[in-house]
Amino acid sequence: MPFEKKLTGFKDISMSFQSNPISNDLVALKDGSAIARAVRNLVLTSKGERFFNPNLGSNVSKLLFENLDEATLPIFADEIRFVIEAYEPRVEIISIDLDTPDDNTLNVDITYKIVGIDILPQQLSFVLQPTR
Repeated sequence: MPFEKKLTGFKDISMSFQSNPISNDLVALKDGSAIARAVRNLVLTSKGERFFNPNLGSNVSKLLFENLDEATLPIFADEIRFVIEAYEPRVEIISIDLDTPDDNTLNVDITYKIVGIDILPQQLSFVLQPTR
């Protein structure tokens, strides 16, 4: 029987770079919140934005300037799925739901399972809007 490694948790630093008042260390994000932050950052990072990894990121920010309709929503979903599957091995995507309440807003709901931790599937929701 092969040995199966079960992970005990994940930890990342907070992007606010605030320090813990007791230990004076940087505030840490743990487990679900650390992974949610990483997934969101991957989707919002544009290709070429990371200096030593120019392929990391997605074209979602460029696609926001296209017409948001039923024809472009699968392109958004494919782009989001690709970047998460390529660069975030800690999650398995269950579903990506996109909604356009108006012509300039895209609501994104990503449901995923964290690999190695036996918890319920997590859901990450955020709004994308063209800003430039």
